[in-house]
Amino acid sequence: MKPVIGSTSTEPATLTSASFEDLVREMLVRLGENPGREGLTATPERVRKAMQFLTRGYQEDAEALLKGALFTVSYDEMVIVKDIEMFSLCEHHMLPFFGKVHVAYIPKGRVIGLSKIPRLIEIFSRRLQIQERLTTQIAETIQNVIEPQGVGVVIEARHLCMMMRGVEKQHSQAVTSSMLGCFRNEEETRSEFLSLIRQRPNGV
Repeated sequence: MKPVIGSTSTEPATLTSASFEDLVREMLVRLGENPGREGLTATPERVRKAMQFLTRGYQEDAEALLKGALFTVSYDEMVIVKDIEMFSLCEHHMLPFFGKVHVAYIPKGRVIGLSKIPRLIEIFSRRLQIQERLTTQIAETIQNVIEPQGVGVVIEARHLCMMMRGVEKQHSQAVTSSMLGCFRNEEETRSEFLSLIRQRPNGV
């Protein structure tokens, strides 16, 4: 007898022997659909490929990425990369959340290539996440690798688990921040960062 996917049985074969596609087919059946109908026959494979893409950050090393793009400088003013688009999956409902990330740091002898900051965000966001952890992971990785005077990260995001289900609030936005080093200890530095990320080009 074929085991029922998602049953409470403790037998390892319940899940481990099933392919990803089998699991998706079982989910479709449990939702009341027919996985054999024309529009759904290729869905299990598409879902597998989509989930592999959306969670590919598990296979990437964030610290190695930054260590490969370190440069020695005498510059010690604030470096900001703002309005970086971010897409991730909420680990509670596996629904998307998306928004913008703003990152700043003050170097102490070393900087990282500017393109590596969006790549760093991509690595951590392409995992099952919560916004709070994503924020701290970005800040702590930069702090650990280049050891700047401080790091500031702010994320503004909208969550489909709030917009499509639950409270169904369409215009709500979650804002999280992580301030390390001088961004945490010096109000002037923190205020400068927050002021700069609020600025928008003329006409926007």
